[in-house]
Order: sequence, then C-alpha cells, then structure tokens
Amino acid sequence: SAWNCLAKDKGYDVVLIDTAGRMQDNEPLMRALAKLVNLNRPDKVLFVGEALVGNDSVDQLQKFNQAMIDFAGVAEPRTIDGVMLTKFDTIDDKVGAAVSMVYTTGQPVVFVGVGQTYTDIRHLNVKSLVRALLR
Repeated sequence: SAWNCLAKDKGYDVVLIDTAGRMQDNEPLMRALAKLVNLNRPDKVLFVGEALVGNDSVDQLQKFNQAMIDFAGVAEPRTIDGVMLTKFDTIDDKVGAAVSMVYTTGQPVVFVGVGQTYTDIRHLNVKSLVRALLR
C-alpha cells in the first residue's frame, strides 16, 4: 500500500493510522473503516478502547468486530488482531474487562496506554494483571 511505501522511504518500522473514534454503531464510519482495512491490508488491526469503560468495552469490541465482517465486502474479512487499552494507569485492580476481551476474541491485549503521548504506550505486563486479579 501507499502507507507501506511511504514508511519504508522514511525509515519507519511502524505506521499508526488513527481512525478517530469510529463508533461501532455508526454504519457509514464502519463501512469506511472496513474499506480502509481492505485497501491497505495492514499487518495488524488493533481495537483501541478505554480501560475505564469496564465490561461495556467487551460489547464495543464484539460490535466492532462484527461491523468489520459485515461491511468488508470480501470473502475473507479481517477482524482484530489484538487490543490496546487506553487509560490503563487509572483502573487500579479493575482489570476484568481486559481478561474478558481476550476471552471473547481469542486475541491478546497487545498494548496499554498509561498517559497522553505515543511514548506512554506500553506492552501489557501480564504478571501485574494477574496480581491485580488475585487481590
């Protein structure tokens, strides 16, 4: 895709395309997102949700995945490859939604956001998550 060529020319390993809060219930926006994914064929599609939302995030994720399938217009539609949870630094021991998202989709929580900038993106520390669950 054009994004891959541009990234390689600039020496970038990663290109993040922020879809600006495409709500899974907004059909025109989800159609556009499914088209974007099919045209660009990204290596990874991550669902980004707020950790603060709790178990509502599981419902959002399921609707998002279903919209990706419904609006893909191809025989083998892409669904998410993983999850990124923002505001993860604000939830203390309320990590059940993260576990539920992994269980529901079979996909990992790849990154968590712990601040306002790209440098605040971290890999999920599974040991810390398990400790919080066992408290």
